[in-house]
Amino acid sequence: MAVTHPTAVRTLMADLVVDQLDLDTPAGTVVFQTSGGTTVATLTLSKPAFGAASNGQASAATITADPSAVGGVTTKAELRRGSGTPIVLCSVGTSGADIILNNTTITAGQTVALTSLTYTAPA
Repeated sequence: MAVTHPTAVRTLMADLVVDQLDLDTPAGTVVFQTSGGTTVATLTLSKPAFGAASNGQASAATITADPSAVGGVTTKAELRRGSGTPIVLCSVGTSGADIILNNTTITAGQTVALTSLTYTAPA
C-alpha cells in the first residue's frame, strides 16, 4: 500500500509549502529555466503569493509577467523565495507537465505570463 495523506493534512501541507514563498523581501518569483539551469524568464509573485489552501490545493494570486525574457527553451521552473531559495521545483512543457505553456521556446525580449498557477500537495 502506498503512503497517502488525508485531505486535511494535504491542505496543511499545501499552506506550509506556499507560505514559504512569502518569508523574504522582495516577493517570490517563478523562474523558468533551460534543462541546464540557465534562466529563461522570471515572473514575480504577489505577496502573499497564494491564497489559503483548500482540499490540498492553493491557487496563486496575481503573477506579474516578465516583459523582457532572456529567451531559450524552458523545460523546468522553480518557485523561489525573494531571497532566491527554491521552494518548489516543476517540470515545464506543452502537455503532461507541472506547468503548461503554449510554447516552451521563448524568444529574447518576449513577454512571458502565467494566467493561473495551482499548487497541489501530494496525496
